[in-house]
Amino acid sequence: MKQSEIKELSIADLNEKLGALQKNYTDLKMAHAITPLENPLQLRSLRRTVARIATELTKRELQ
Repeated sequence: MKQSEIKELSIADLNEKLGALQKNYTDLKMAHAITPLENPLQLRSLRRTVARIATELTKRELQ
């Protein structure tokens, strides 16, 4: 998810997306611990997307 797409979402959408992505990240991390993922770079991109959304939420709270 690109930063421009994140900026267009509302706060409620961001919170919903953040929860879903965090759950997905946790599930992938657990699956990777048991058997290696075919594409381990998925973990990095998911983690960075979660960080982008969390940053946008913090930015909007401070405004």
